[in-house]
Amino acid sequence: MVRCSPKCRCSKESLKEQLLLIATISSVAIGIAVGIALRPIKCNTDERINGCRITPDDITYIEFPGIIFINILKMLILPLIVSSIISALAQLDAQSAGKMGIRALIYYFGTTIIAAIVGIVLVLTIRPGTRGQKAEINAKAKSAQGRTVDTILDLLRNLFPDNIVEATFRAVSKVLIAGTDLKVENVTVGSTLANDSSATIVYKTKYTATEVKRDGINVLGLLLFCIFFGIIISRLKEKTVILKDFFNALLEVVMQLVRFAMLYSPIGVFFLIVAKILEMDRLEDFAGSLGLYMATVLAGLAIHGFIILPTILFLVTRRNPFQYTINMGQALTTAFGTGSSSATLPVTYRCVEEKNHIDPRVSRFVLPVGATVNMDGTALYEAVAAIYIAQLNGIPLNAVKIIITSLTATLASIGAASIPQAGLVTMVIVLNALGLPSDEVKVIYAVDWLLDRFRTAINVWGDSIGCAIVEKLSKKELDALEIKNKDNLEYEEEKLNRPNGHVVQLHDNPAFDYTDNLKPIQTRL
Repeated sequence: MVRCSPKCRCSKESLKEQLLLIATISSVAIGIAVGIALRPIKCNTDERINGCRITPDDITYIEFPGIIFINILKMLILPLIVSSIISALAQLDAQSAGKMGIRALIYYFGTTIIAAIVGIVLVLTIRPGTRGQKAEINAKAKSAQGRTVDTILDLLRNLFPDNIVEATFRAVSKVLIAGTDLKVENVTVGSTLANDSSATIVYKTKYTATEVKRDGINVLGLLLFCIFFGIIISRLKEKTVILKDFFNALLEVVMQLVRFAMLYSPIGVFFLIVAKILEMDRLEDFAGSLGLYMATVLAGLAIHGFIILPTILFLVTRRNPFQYTINMGQALTTAFGTGSSSATLPVTYRCVEEKNHIDPRVSRFVLPVGATVNMDGTALYEAVAAIYIAQLNGIPLNAVKIIITSLTATLASIGAASIPQAGLVTMVIVLNALGLPSDEVKVIYAVDWLLDRFRTAINVWGDSIGCAIVEKLSKKELDALEIKNKDNLEYEEEKLNRPNGHVVQLHDNPAFDYTDNLKPIQTRL
């Protein structure tokens, strides 16, 4: 019987990983091809007439295996976030955790602003809103209302939930509910509406700000709670060893579940892509002015994702960006297929730790924060969309408004995870800040689903690079902690290995300890 060497086994595991990555990437390409091939037999109504075969109900059946895949990933988000943050911070001291958090936030905010600036430069250069055929408003598009101040307050509301258990499945947000306001004008004093012909009745839409609770994990609240929970565990040391071991074990179990879930990823991604291609109303939406807008966004995402971020990675860490990108392939493909950075989080963990060998103490703390606040692709997309809509309506933007666009797009992208209908509402916030008509957001609805997948992949890519950068900048603190933990471990082992080295207490008063030489030692209470 021939046994494989450890190197051989490593090669087999590597081959399996590469096959899974190739299968997932192929599922995207094949899904696009199959979706386009099936479009000629797609029915525009619920009836199979004129030779069509695929009804809207059939499309939901096609999408069903992909929905199952997304649900599996979302199911793992809550235990993954809780166990990863607590287990990571339990191994750090408060000072080291604080420095790592500050470095991560500086990186996230910095790259998000850079992404918005890249988008602004491109859209002002290409000017897609002044070229090509003007885009038509999609009948299925929805408008939304939102205010910038509510976005900021929603972030703070969700940071401090009143019920931590409720935060695991519900978040709070402020929404504007439309109502009708009746106003009567030009009424003569002493007359009534019935006999006053000059009176006019004006109906105006009135929006009332109402605080509502929506379904979904309050990630911000959980992050803050778990950060403090993990720091307290670290400070209490021996008293909380059981808790530390519990969350470490929980994380190992969740990561094993992620490995099993990844075996299903090529199937889930394939059906999601096919269904989305079939759901498109018209391929003509990608032509004309809207096509140029889409090309502008994609060009900006490509520049930011394949030039700026890899350059930052190389300059700070001296890592090979090409190899780092290949190792993140599974996570990037999953992000494109699902369109959700939160749902991709379990896969991102696996790629960052197992393939790019990032210190788990860094990745388990930085990645959940990044999945919530780091939205490079979203900031770029919203900056381009706002200026594109201004160009469509012939509204000039001066330098001040362009600066406002970059800052507002950054702020809105951070708050996107805490707002229902995130894509529409955050876009409306940027438009309102610039004084642009909010209803024009319907124009970009037709291509939003596709751009959403590309910008989600860039968001995940930025999160993974943030881990490498924070690890490099925190190397001094991590090495010091490792030496400290090693010294403590050697001390405990030496204490256990001494002959009769265990402590024997022979006195009722805890102030007296008896060691191996059985001599009483007076200790301080």
